[in-house]
Amino acid sequence: MIPGWPYSFVVALETGRSSWTAPLDALRLAPGDDLAAVTAAQLREVVERLMAAGHWQCGDPDILIVADAGYDGPRLAWSLRDLSIQILARMRSDRVLRRAAPARVRGTNGRPPRHGGEFIFGDRDSWGEPDVDPETDTRLYGRATAWAWDRLHPRLTRRAAWADSAELPMIEGTVIRLEVGHLPSGAIPKPVWLWWSQVDATAIEVDRMWQAVLRRFDIEHTFRLLKQTLGRTCPKIRDPRAADRWTWLILAVYTQLRLARPLAADLRRPWEKPASPQRAAMGSAQVGSRGAPAGLGGLGHGGGEGRSLGAGKRDLRLDRPCSLPVRRRGLDLAQHTRLPLLGRIITARAHLPCHGPS
Repeated sequence: MIPGWPYSFVVALETGRSSWTAPLDALRLAPGDDLAAVTAAQLREVVERLMAAGHWQCGDPDILIVADAGYDGPRLAWSLRDLSIQILARMRSDRVLRRAAPARVRGTNGRPPRHGGEFIFGDRDSWGEPDVDPETDTRLYGRATAWAWDRLHPRLTRRAAWADSAELPMIEGTVIRLEVGHLPSGAIPKPVWLWWSQVDATAIEVDRMWQAVLRRFDIEHTFRLLKQTLGRTCPKIRDPRAADRWTWLILAVYTQLRLARPLAADLRRPWEKPASPQRAAMGSAQVGSRGAPAGLGGLGHGGGEGRSLGAGKRDLRLDRPCSLPVRRRGLDLAQHTRLPLLGRIITARAHLPCHGPS
């Protein structure tokens, strides 16, 4: 087994159908770090930089942050409750949440209850009737059925992150259960559980939430390109600071490829349909040097007649230097144009192989 350092990535998704993402930040997690606390601080810094750069302004829709099941959605929502964001996170299928406390009956003695009945993901009898249950016909998954229950919250205890809390908060949200007819791979589909930090969800909002979760998987294409094409996991790095520098170098190269899409011809086989530059796949941005446009100057390396990425394959010829503003942690967003793709921010983790202590 190769030891590795976990990294927390924050990327933005584009509007429309695309497998490209816009990396905004990458942070290495040290041993013993509290994942939820580190992620909350990372997201706060990214959102504040976006606001300072003018990419989000008062009156714009809330930024939607989509996280996988490894993240504590309710805790992230509570830690970032002062920002104009929404948290949408997957939940394990063995979770148990609580309903809102019932109204107190007049004449009842004793302390009023803080929590209502249990909502057990694995027990259908505890669900009750959903508040919203939209159905949608999809091209890849057949009929998608989403059931949503309003105002469910986890029952917190004074342990771990909540040990020093004077009063345990009531973090209410909407629970969504998504079930599809079939999967493109032919595997047996399993229901997906989601927790959204908003309440009183409508059918349109529920549909938008589970579709946003599907878009989250665009980041997997980014990881595959970083590893298989750009060689992020090739060096056997021993120093964690070197791993950070290498990670940001790879992200800078990836960003140049993403920004070069309008300049790269979409090379396809004769029987494949052409695509617009905005919808060009990641592999098609690595254009062969013979087919590269003549005006491709202004990208990448500045030595000799030009260097290529990925010898023996279709690649993008990099001829002249290009200034890519990169901070020590995160891109300098103030020097970029207003991004039309900040409707959703995705968080995920990856591992960088190494051979040494962290």
